[in-house]
Amino acid sequence: MDIATIIGVVGGVVAVVMSVITSGGSMMGILDTPSAIFVLGGSYMAMFIAYPMQTVIGIWPIMGRAFKIPDFGEKVLVQNMVNLSEKSRREGILALEEGLEDLDDDFLKTGLRLVVDGTDSTVIRNILENELSQIEARHLEWINVIVMWAGLGPGYGMMGTVIGLIGMLRNLEDKSSLGPNMAVALVTTLYGSLLANWIFTPIATKLASHNAREVLTKEMIIEGVLSILAGDNPRILAVKLLTYLDPKSRKAIEADVLKD
Repeated sequence: MDIATIIGVVGGVVAVVMSVITSGGSMMGILDTPSAIFVLGGSYMAMFIAYPMQTVIGIWPIMGRAFKIPDFGEKVLVQNMVNLSEKSRREGILALEEGLEDLDDDFLKTGLRLVVDGTDSTVIRNILENELSQIEARHLEWINVIVMWAGLGPGYGMMGTVIGLIGMLRNLEDKSSLGPNMAVALVTTLYGSLLANWIFTPIATKLASHNAREVLTKEMIIEGVLSILAGDNPRILAVKLLTYLDPKSRKAIEADVLKD
């Protein structure tokens, strides 16, 4: 569970509540069910016009990933590839086939299978980079869907405000209702802005960060697979792969993978 995301969501609620209370207002003044239905429901329905049904329905579990910390196992991958490099130099490339199916990372498994099959390094790089490009394209497509929703939120908020103002102007003879009706009309603008700036845009940004980490991890795998194919010294391979890790992760495994 990503505590940072939870803090952001809960903290956002607290910030809104505190701002309302400290300004002398009440929560009932910014709670309006019709406005919420129009902004959230209306913008969500617009998504069905822009995207296929399976995409719009499937966006919920995708956004849920912002509440989880992905584990791409970078440190374990470096250690595994160094061990595989040592085995390859000691027993030959074909020895890598043993235990290949036990590997957890499908991307690494694909690369090593190509190595065992005697595929040229250029072909291996092209295949793995193409697969990586397709993975990233799928991720970015989902992220763009969320960004689209973030853009629709404020627009529907403004439309809701206009609808409220139209109703208010039709009833100008009741002067006592002008203030309350204006407040309710403006609530939809608030809801649209909150959806965009508090929920959807931050979630899209976090998912983009997850995507960048996964892409970097797979680039590291490509480098490792090609290094194994080239028969590089395991220590050289380790030095190459350690450059992909952050300083803290690098320091944690450096002594193990750079052993003489």
